Amino acid sequence: MKSFLCTVSFILASVAHAQQHPLFKEADLALGEKLITDNKCEECHKRRAGGDGSGIYNPKGRINTAGALRGMVEYCNTELNLGFFPEDTTAVAAALNKRHYKFK
Repeated sequence: MKSFLCTVSFILASVAHAQQHPLFKEADLALGEKLITDNKCEECHKRRAGGDGSGIYNPKGRINTAGALRGMVEYCNTELNLGFFPEDTTAVAAALNKRHYKFK
């Protein structure tokens, strides 16, 4: 039973990882989620977009490619002086892609 569960977990992780856009293939999703939380991104988005902040995520708007998404995260990094390294920016963009955008 344990080996079956390990196999199922591996397959599900592979499928979830395979569904990410190639730009985010090597991204650390856990790091991205942590950076989003640690830098209070959602609080900033609530101030800018109102409500629960989710209105800022609009895949049919300005952010219509994975590259544009990564670019917007880099914009926030630069404007807010967050100090992200390139792999941090990619990790955050990958986490946002998984949550909201679903670029493949």
